[in-house]
Parts: sequence; C-alpha cells; structure tokens
Amino acid sequence: MADPMAMRRAVAGYVEGIHRAYLKQAETFPPAVQGRLPLIAAGRVTVAAVGARNLHILATTEGLGPTRGQEVELPGSADGLEWVVRFYDPVVVPALGLIDESEGPASEKVRGALGISTVVYHVVTQPGSGLSPHHAGHVGSGLASSHSAAARDFERLRDRARGREALVDEMEGAAVAGLARAQILLARAIRPYDTAVGEAVDAALRPGATPDPDAVRKVLLEAFTGRRSEAELDPSGQEPA
Repeated sequence: MADPMAMRRAVAGYVEGIHRAYLKQAETFPPAVQGRLPLIAAGRVTVAAVGARNLHILATTEGLGPTRGQEVELPGSADGLEWVVRFYDPVVVPALGLIDESEGPASEKVRGALGISTVVYHVVTQPGSGLSPHHAGHVGSGLASSHSAAARDFERLRDRARGREALVDEMEGAAVAGLARAQILLARAIRPYDTAVGEAVDAALRPGATPDPDAVRKVLLEAFTGRRSEAELDPSGQEPA
C-alpha cells in the first residue's frame, strides 16, 4: 500500500482481528482459565507495530509514553479488552534501521530498540502481506489456545511440585510477561536434580539457540509424572523436597 495511513489502518484491523479471535476462542474455556489468559487478565495493552524488514506486532502492558514527533497511534476495543496500536519504523526509532533481519526475524533486537522487556504476545509477518482477517483469526485463536495450555500446565505443576508452588507462580508470571529465559531458569530451580530437565534447560540456553520455554515446561511436567531416579537425588543422597 502506497498510502502510509491506509497501511496503518490495515495493521490496526489485523490487530483487532487477532484480539476478536482470541476472545472468541477464550469463550470455549472454563471461566477461571479465561481469567488467567494473559491478554484478558491485562484488560488493556499497547500494541507496537514495528516496521523493520519484517512487520513485528507485539502487545505489552508496559507504558510507551506519550506520542512524539511522527509517532501515530490508533485505539481499539472489543468485549472489555482495550488497546492502542503504536506505529514504529526507523524514522521514528532510528535504532530499528540498524537491525539486520536478512537471516530471519530479530525479535529480541526489536524489543530492545523499543526498550520493551515484557510482552503478552509477539507476532511476526511480512509488511503488506498476511494481514487478512482469515490469517488474523488463525493467529488469535492459536495464541488463546497456547496461553490456555500454559495455564493448565502451571495448574498441574502446582499440584505436583509440592513445596515449590512459589517457584511455579514465578514461572507462570514470567510466562505471562513473555520472559523466555526466566521461565527456563525457573524450571531448573523447580526440579534442580533432574537429568532430563537439566539437559532441556542447557539446550534451550545454549549460545545461538532460540529459547523455547514451552518445550522445557513439557519436560518439567513429564519429570513429575514418572518415578524419581537416582539422578534426581541431591549430592547428599537425599531426595529433594
């Protein structure tokens, strides 16, 4: 689209499509699960639409300050959820022009350029493409399903990690905030002497690896379903509490 404002409206419509699909999918979950979904629990978010080589759309509960200079924002709402879409490109944030995405999306660098440390979701697509209502619906329902699966996993972990519920709460808080490495490190703290968990954590944090907290959480859950092995004993030979 040649008209910048038309492009912004298209992105804003895409964001609305994501949120409406998310809310519709959430209706299929029990009320308490709905209440724990990060987007619903937030109630109001700021969505940064960032134009680099890729189009990054990330929702955060962090304040981004008032609009300045050439910054533009468009508000939106649906069924009790409110948001404002803020648009950024290298003209507005020069640091974005230094990000190299020739080998793929540089999500962490994009967040860093905006100073955002926590996200509710982060979606990457191609500018001017993939912004159809159909695609937005897939993204929104997929996000809601992913968030609900995580909420259920954390409930199961609280049930099984007796004495370490506070660590599970911290891990869930890190998940809601989009802090991948914090979740992974907390998995090790919850199950410090488990070989499978340790290997999953080390692999996820290996230099050059893309941290996958969902995969580590699955390994952590599986560790609680089986019988304890010698590998889970601490150096004194005692089973961890």
